[in-house]
Amino acid sequence: MLGRLAAPPASSGCLNLAAIEAFFGKIDLIDQKAADVQKKSAELRDFIRDSLTNADKALAEKFWAREDIVQLVRARAWVAEQLLLLAWKCLVPFSGHISLVAVGGFGRGELHPYSDIDLLILLGDGIGKTLPQSEIESFVQLLWDAGFYLGHSVRTLKECRERAEEDVIIATTVMESRLLAGSKPLLDAMLEATSTRYMWSGKEFFAAKFEEQQQRHARYHETAYNLEPNIKEGPGGLRDIQMISWVAKRHYGASTLHGLVENGVISESEHRDLVGGQRFLWRVRFALHLLAGRSEDRLLFDYQRQIAERLGFEDRENSLAVEQFMQLYYRTVMRLERLNESLLQLYREALFFSAEHETKPLGRDFRIRHGFIEPADDAVFTRRPLALMEIFVLLAQNEELRGVTASTIRMIRDQLYLVDGDFRKDKDVNRCFLELLRQPEGVYTQLQRMNRYGLLAALIPEFGNIVGRMQYDLFHVYTVDQHTLFVVRNLRRFAYGKYRERFPHARAVFKRIAKPELLYLAAIFHDIAKGRGGDHSELGAVDAKKFCERLGVEPPEREMIAWLVEHHLLMSQTSQRKDLSDPANIQQFAEVVGNTRFLDHLYLLTVADIAATSPKLWNSWKNGLMWDLYIATGNALRRGLENPLKRATRIRETRSAALSRLLLHGVESDAISLLWNTLPEAAFWRFSPDQLEWATETVVRRTGTKTIVEIRGVQPHGVSELLVCVPDHDGLFASITSVLDEMGMDVLSARILTTEDERSFDMFQLMDQHGHVLNGEDASELVQRLEAALKQQDLRSPVRRTMPRRLRHFTFRPEVRFTEDPDRGGTVMQLDCSDQPGLLSRVAAAIFKAGVQVHNARIATFGERVEDTFLISDSNHQPLTDSAREKLVQSIKEHLETG
Repeated sequence: MLGRLAAPPASSGCLNLAAIEAFFGKIDLIDQKAADVQKKSAELRDFIRDSLTNADKALAEKFWAREDIVQLVRARAWVAEQLLLLAWKCLVPFSGHISLVAVGGFGRGELHPYSDIDLLILLGDGIGKTLPQSEIESFVQLLWDAGFYLGHSVRTLKECRERAEEDVIIATTVMESRLLAGSKPLLDAMLEATSTRYMWSGKEFFAAKFEEQQQRHARYHETAYNLEPNIKEGPGGLRDIQMISWVAKRHYGASTLHGLVENGVISESEHRDLVGGQRFLWRVRFALHLLAGRSEDRLLFDYQRQIAERLGFEDRENSLAVEQFMQLYYRTVMRLERLNESLLQLYREALFFSAEHETKPLGRDFRIRHGFIEPADDAVFTRRPLALMEIFVLLAQNEELRGVTASTIRMIRDQLYLVDGDFRKDKDVNRCFLELLRQPEGVYTQLQRMNRYGLLAALIPEFGNIVGRMQYDLFHVYTVDQHTLFVVRNLRRFAYGKYRERFPHARAVFKRIAKPELLYLAAIFHDIAKGRGGDHSELGAVDAKKFCERLGVEPPEREMIAWLVEHHLLMSQTSQRKDLSDPANIQQFAEVVGNTRFLDHLYLLTVADIAATSPKLWNSWKNGLMWDLYIATGNALRRGLENPLKRATRIRETRSAALSRLLLHGVESDAISLLWNTLPEAAFWRFSPDQLEWATETVVRRTGTKTIVEIRGVQPHGVSELLVCVPDHDGLFASITSVLDEMGMDVLSARILTTEDERSFDMFQLMDQHGHVLNGEDASELVQRLEAALKQQDLRSPVRRTMPRRLRHFTFRPEVRFTEDPDRGGTVMQLDCSDQPGLLSRVAAAIFKAGVQVHNARIATFGERVEDTFLISDSNHQPLTDSAREKLVQSIKEHLETG
């Protein structure tokens, strides 16, 4: 029996059914002579391939013309079905023991341009020797050759039953079976054999699929708000909608999402949200496939801008088109994530808990059912809107609670209209929110839950502006609201002492915080003004002060919270962009901070902020920088701002500490003095005592060696330090950086000194391309390469490598700024530019070409943006003149823009 050709969807005029039927009559291969089969097969393949190509072209045109996405997805499945049936009828003889079955998405009648076509060739257990194996193989091969992407299996009824019993994924796949051709009784037998009567009861199926979803979400860091989200597998994605559908089908027998409405499981408005979310994600996925020219479910930077423009978004004053599109995407998946949570909770209650289960009172207006909290009656929230806040406090206070009942989640969402101006001004509401922040457990979990249910944005309207807001760059991996909540989560981890290896000092500092809730408030508001235009730190400080006044926070504490929000970037910028070995920079930072209480809070907020920006951003290097700045600033504050540390004192202390250690190691004092007498003064305040000790011992023990290149790992800073001591010559810095770039090293800082006997005394701090200390093999290779390059004294060409995919979407013209060196010994150059392979070696080559010398460098990379600071001078160690600056800027632009 040939499956009855379904009526074509309205948008499927891209395929001529009459032409297929006519071609079938012309090219039926069954029972033909062998000599004709090969030729006829080629004609059939070409016809199917051309038909598919023409149909896909027509569907693409309809898609970009913004025709109904549901019709297009169904049409693509219908097109594939007709061509499959043509091939099947021509190649495979009819048998009552064979069925051609569409499964998975194809079984649902849903197909995107490059989606796999999932097929099951189902065989009756008694097929025996009548199996047309060669014909089936020809069918499959022809479809591949014609351009179909197949996911197919050939199984007997028994094998289907056994595999489905073993694997819930296979059980799910066959559950969505649809007969294309062959024996319907055979398909019915398979569906019966894999039904809940024999395997995967409603409870078992739900438990297995729920575990599967949890594992899937964990792969995406439990958030849908990644820079390049997976629209199918990520939280709130298409798979979450399918999860709802699968459980509904298994438990309720519902064949469509609207079946959940008919069974009283969801409301019509929830059904609209589900269907609307699915339509939006289908549209994005269809566009992804067309633009990528392949199956692609990752919303990569390569396509985000194009899709935004194609869907009609336009740039605004404070918001790019792509940011608006991605905010709509994130808000859509957040809504779907909420629905997924509440519906799965409802399934859990229906499957695992009896309706007659005893309840236990909790507080004034709540009770516990099956370990989940719910209002004592349906009118609680309308009668006492304060209960909308109280429920989250109770959840934090009662660790034994497993969550919120599905009906309660729905009630909270449906009654957010109660959170109006009067609600926000209510003293009891604000007291309740502050009480939540003071809880010893559950603060992050409940804030996250409040955000998912929409209450946090309702309570703090400014927070609503950042929900789902992305920043189109590589630095901020999460949406602003998700990042903000991750900052709170990190602060909670500091309180518990979790992840001590990653945050070795945070717990000790947190113990000095008398009121942690003030830190959490600063975290909630630190980025709340992003996307409004203006300085988000200043605007956020104003918002924070107003909200804290509403909460009844004492004026001095309000001022500290506002100060933290306004200066939340200060410590990060100072540690990464300023030379922390210079007492003047420490003094300047300490004067802004003012006291150790502010310093403690700012340190914790900054560490939590950096670590919440990207999973890979926080490392041992940044930990070391932050801690060095914290300690140095604490010392300055305790010493008194009126008694700044003088550079002469720093020099004396460094020399004394290094000398003591060197003498203990048996290094001759005369040899030390001989070397130190040749070093410039900067060596004794720019180098730490440990660095000076290591560099001195290395050079002294190799006295007489012309080329000295040594490398060591430095813990706990998690970096390697490279010492280069060779006869100084023009282009030395450029040659060194070229070798470092060739090996993919990440240079973090460079101290470039020249001794009185014209030798370099240079120290670089670097990591390998994975952000780690160099291993022994890489360190040895680096030393060998540098020694070979430096002995030749030839200026090496800057590194040229292919731009990584992600960086290609974030390029901008370099910006160069100059300021005077406070020591009047040179010029400070600030270079802001887009990151690219071999960047430092290109900049070094540009500096060399302009006849400029480098004395110090700080390298800071923020996603796709690089902000490097160089202390430079002319060949006479004098500040650059205006004309020399212009020449240098031109040289830098030439080297970077032609790369």
